[in-house]
Amino acid sequence: MKPVISFAASLISAAMLAAAGSAVAATPAAAPAAPNLEKGKASFNAVCAACHAADGNSTIAANPVLAQQHPEYIIKQLQEFKENKRKGTVMAGFAAPLSDEDMRNIAYFVHSQKAKPQAATNKDTLALGEKIWRGGIIARGVPACAACHSPNGAGMPIKYPRLAGQHAGYTELQLKEFRDGIRTNDKVMPEVVNGMNDAQIKAVSDFIQGLR
Repeated sequence: MKPVISFAASLISAAMLAAAGSAVAATPAAAPAAPNLEKGKASFNAVCAACHAADGNSTIAANPVLAQQHPEYIIKQLQEFKENKRKGTVMAGFAAPLSDEDMRNIAYFVHSQKAKPQAATNKDTLALGEKIWRGGIIARGVPACAACHSPNGAGMPIKYPRLAGQHAGYTELQLKEFRDGIRTNDKVMPEVVNGMNDAQIKAVSDFIQGLR
């Protein structure tokens, strides 16, 4: 009988270990800590505000407006600056010392700031810019910008950035760099702008600045 008891005990022990293993495997991974907006504000003021303004509403056309931008997009860009996946800017040096927590706090802080509306400045190209934004350029295989970034430029959280009110000069430069293979940290945009010439890029960039 002893071998039977020993064998039964072994089976029970094995079952208990298997159950314990299943319980551990079923335990969900800890969720990331909630963003700390006060820490984000402090980090933003220390690292970002000189170029992007204290509330993320940059007044310099070369520096993007960050206020109200989707936090997932900001985090992605900061990570890719730090990892040198997005090149050709001064941002690598600013992103390098930031931890994942810093990036998260900064992104959610700046998202909480309200973007200030701007206006398109070139009336002569407004109709062309609106046409490209809403309908694309069919003959050149360019899709409508609004299809991904929404009709009012609010974008789509996680997937597509907010563009409404973005400086025309900044948007124009990014579109050209996507088209010309200079900016390579996005798989979709180079294909989107491949069929656009400089005048079309400039027109839609100016129209975007006036979206609200």
